[in-house]
Amino acid sequence: MTIIRTVEELNALYGGTSEASLVKVTNRLTSDYASMIEASPFAALATVGPEGLDCSPRGDDACVVRIADEKTVLMPDWRGNNRVDSLANIVRDPRVALMFLVPGSNTAMRINGTAVVSVDPELTGSFEVDGKHPRSVIVVTIGEVYFQCARALIRSQLWNPERFIDPNSLPTPGTLLKAAKADFDKETYDREWPERAAKTMW
Repeated sequence: MTIIRTVEELNALYGGTSEASLVKVTNRLTSDYASMIEASPFAALATVGPEGLDCSPRGDDACVVRIADEKTVLMPDWRGNNRVDSLANIVRDPRVALMFLVPGSNTAMRINGTAVVSVDPELTGSFEVDGKHPRSVIVVTIGEVYFQCARALIRSQLWNPERFIDPNSLPTPGTLLKAAKADFDKETYDREWPERAAKTMW
């Protein structure tokens, strides 16, 4: 196996970068970048901590973040599995990266920056849904923002319904858990999960 070991070797292999790839990067939200992000109900949140890296899916009923100003976005931490991997990373290392997807669009948005975890009652309360609010809000300060080349989403045909996988052909969550723990009760988990999720969405 031939392995690239230096940045110089990478640059020699891949060559130069186009002007568009460089000028698209801004240090704050433009009005058009804000419009793209406001159309996104889903983002992947990447963090780093002493134990390593974490990438967590984040979703909401509308925009997955709230734009506070041109340098700040707010992400409510809605109900999950209580592992708090992302939050534990942020409180020890503030570096974060976000990738936003807009259903039907091949343009993904990227934010790199730093974050803090806020439990300010007024802030958490401002995200109230059905009488419930997140226990914390991730406050992201933008270092750079840009859009991603569309080739990956085009190649994957991510939004093509003819390419959608039948969920019934895939292992259930209970099956996945049983593979990790042989005596796990997958039947009970799979039977109870839909109702439990519906009751604990917020």
